[in-house]
Amino acid sequence: MRLQPRQVLSSLRQRNYRLFFFGQLVSVAGTWMQTVAQSFVVLDLTHSGTQLGLTTAARFLPMFLFGPLGGVFADRMDKRRVLYVTQTLSGLLAAAFAALIATGSIRLWLVYLLALALGFVNVFDNPARQSFISEMVTAQDLPNAVTLNSVSMNMARVFGAALGGVIAAAIGLALCFACNAVSFGAVLISLAAMRQSELFPAARLPRRKRQVRQGLRYVRSTPELLIPLLMIAVIGTLAWEFQVSLPLMANKVFGGGAAAYGVMASVMGLGAVFGGLISAARPRPRARALCLAAIGWGIAILAAAAAPSLPLELAALVFVGYGSITFNSLAKTTLQLAAEPTMRGRVMALWALAWLGSTPIGGPIVGWVGQDAGARWALVIGGLATLICGILALPALARIDRRNGRDETPADGPDRRPVPVSG
Repeated sequence: MRLQPRQVLSSLRQRNYRLFFFGQLVSVAGTWMQTVAQSFVVLDLTHSGTQLGLTTAARFLPMFLFGPLGGVFADRMDKRRVLYVTQTLSGLLAAAFAALIATGSIRLWLVYLLALALGFVNVFDNPARQSFISEMVTAQDLPNAVTLNSVSMNMARVFGAALGGVIAAAIGLALCFACNAVSFGAVLISLAAMRQSELFPAARLPRRKRQVRQGLRYVRSTPELLIPLLMIAVIGTLAWEFQVSLPLMANKVFGGGAAAYGVMASVMGLGAVFGGLISAARPRPRARALCLAAIGWGIAILAAAAAPSLPLELAALVFVGYGSITFNSLAKTTLQLAAEPTMRGRVMALWALAWLGSTPIGGPIVGWVGQDAGARWALVIGGLATLICGILALPALARIDRRNGRDETPADGPDRRPVPVSG
């Protein structure tokens, strides 16, 4: 597929998306500071990889149980207003974490409770945030915007994870949570600064019964959506558990702590930023590219599992990061372009269910494997699953490419123009 360098930052020409991009960059950096700190709060309290997996799972359990309902809500509501509420609540929960750790009141059951509360917020936040991207840019720029959103997540990981590791090791874990609480203000400011007249709002879904089932039937009858979602579910369950597998590798294989994990996450983020910029320079992707990305990513994860020293581990994690963003951005782009506008909230809720909501299953499995069989095996099972999914799905998605001519006109038709909408 031919790269188009001018395409790399094309969606940032649109003011609303530019605001959203930089707001997310700040907020997700704070989230990664909290992610690093929370992993070591649990390890300090329990010294258990299984408990680390279970507390990670608790955060995503609500999405596993109620994710499709969040998608229906996103399709019915003004997504910008939903984000005002969810981002504010996320900031308050981070502040509660900071206060409990600073006062020495944190207990394992409180970690579970706050993780569950954040999970319920994410039930509504994730589908609204993902589908809101299509309302800030033209259809032509949607693939680029989805990819750059993933780039911002990984740029934030580079700085947030490294800074979180340093702060956790040098000053204390509480400050990581406090910084995350403050960082949500960047998203709220970006939302407030947007111009309503330059949004492209999708038609609101009227309230009717069985709209969750309608979304499930729609996906089941659309192979362009069903096959990628099945891939995402398997890979999300077993491979996308780096919040469990990497702390175990840092702690049990390489003898490091929060700082070592922060470096590992940052290096992985650097690879993801590089991969994201290359992905952003590509025009509309073909479906089979998702399989090729899965195959390459699976090989990179297996290489990270086998690395005999920390420097070689860091080198492998660059390619793990590259593969992660390539697969993830291709998956989200494929789903957003294949879905009808009135279905995007529900489709992206199913993406969140498959990618993040699978953690209640995958997190404990990966944590248990890493605890009992060894930390390297926590990566091996994910790498093998990713590689096999890519190989098995390749013939089916190649047939879809041939049938649909995926390099043709975007799903939403020609470029949309801004239309005035009421506030």
